[in-house]
Amino acid sequence: MDKSFINDIKSREDIEYILWEFYRRAIKNHKIGVFFTEIAQINLEDHIPHITDFWEQQLFYTGSYKKNVLQIHQNLNSKKTMQKIDFDTWMDLFTSVIDQSFKGEKANLMKTRALSIATVIQLKIN
Repeated sequence: MDKSFINDIKSREDIEYILWEFYRRAIKNHKIGVFFTEIAQINLEDHIPHITDFWEQQLFYTGSYKKNVLQIHQNLNSKKTMQKIDFDTWMDLFTSVIDQSFKGEKANLMKTRALSIATVIQLKIN
């Protein structure tokens, strides 16, 4: 996908692009990579369609995501405690991926929802 010019998020494909870029960076990140590689042991080929459903639902109200995001993160936290720095790192990476390729109402909504979700998860797991 050529992102040489910046548009708003308009489709499932745009969401997938963001998520693939985010996870590539997150997995390599020395602060949070362990959560994806060792704790959750995410298989991106399996995970990306599910998390794309989640974000499609958040942005366009058309996704079919049915899992409990909070419970998933509580389970991860029981295996390795998530600290504020982990959430901050996640947000920084997520926001930077969006900002590098997208600008507009949906891009802002995705960043706002991500911050809201991260905040609620932090409050509920600690």
